[in-house]
Amino acid sequence: MSKLPKNFYDALLRGQVIPAHPLALNKQRKLDERRQRALSRYYLAAGAGGLAVGVHTTQFAVRDQDLLKPVLEIAAEEITKCSNEDCLAIAGVIGKTQQAVREATLAVDLGYHAVLLSLGAFANCCDEDMISHCKEIAAITPIVGFYLQPSVGGRLLTYEFWRKFSEIENVVAIKVAPFNRYQTVDVLRGLVDSGRSDEIALYTGNDDSIVIDLLTKHVFSDVELHFAGGLLGHWAVWTRKAVNIFHKCRRYRNSRDPIPQEMLSLAVEVTDCNAALFDVKNNFAGCIPGIHEVLHRQKLLDGIWCIDPKETLSPGQASEIERVSTQYPHLVDDHFVEEHLDDWLH
Repeated sequence: MSKLPKNFYDALLRGQVIPAHPLALNKQRKLDERRQRALSRYYLAAGAGGLAVGVHTTQFAVRDQDLLKPVLEIAAEEITKCSNEDCLAIAGVIGKTQQAVREATLAVDLGYHAVLLSLGAFANCCDEDMISHCKEIAAITPIVGFYLQPSVGGRLLTYEFWRKFSEIENVVAIKVAPFNRYQTVDVLRGLVDSGRSDEIALYTGNDDSIVIDLLTKHVFSDVELHFAGGLLGHWAVWTRKAVNIFHKCRRYRNSRDPIPQEMLSLAVEVTDCNAALFDVKNNFAGCIPGIHEVLHRQKLLDGIWCIDPKETLSPGQASEIERVSTQYPHLVDDHFVEEHLDDWLH
């Protein structure tokens, strides 16, 4: 069993900005290694404390194109080169147990510290089957639980599941991303009732409620817990500003002073941006192309191509992204990217 070294475990518990890493393709829809590396360098230079690769934002279909290993290798190499010695490398793992074991083993071989374990392949399975699966992967490497919203490939997971899941020895964190307050509470209650709320880090994946999640102290049965950080597709863009927002939220959450109104207003602004990025009005159909659109405008990507040619911006989505970029210039890091782009591309 691979265990998370103490310095990385401490970093995870402290809380980090962890972008979900996109996939850089060229016009032929082949891997653009130069721009793939540039993206990793951008996130690390912006102050991210880790990268999540091979996840939903990377496109699960990388596995069908034999791209999983190359994209994992590129990010791992860039993390090794960066100045942050505690930078976390997290690999996405999907599929039924046989596939997940292969992917987890690959992640360990490439030096990844933990895996983000998706349960989308268990859509019609009972809790016992999923817990058994999770234990098999935890026997290989530390795991980060993943509550992925059903509209993009996840499934409903109960309080009872999260309590049992949190009891698994090698669980080190949970990414909470159901985009639903009730289901978010199920995870928090399950973690508290497992007795391990001080051992497992909570990371928000609720892109619709990033600031509120990071600000809030949750109390269940006199146990206080909070989201240590975020592992987010939204943070794949405007990352420099995301880092600033994260530190601001943490400062206010740890203070005894009342949370100012400006932070609640900021929460609404970030959610408005996410609605444009993730194409909420079309049930998230353009969520990955929306991320690509911002990175393309910043010249980090050469286009917005996805593996599936049919996966592109929805009608009106580009104008919505333009609207929020103009309306909230304080949330956009175009100047930071422009200043360093040449260095990241070479």
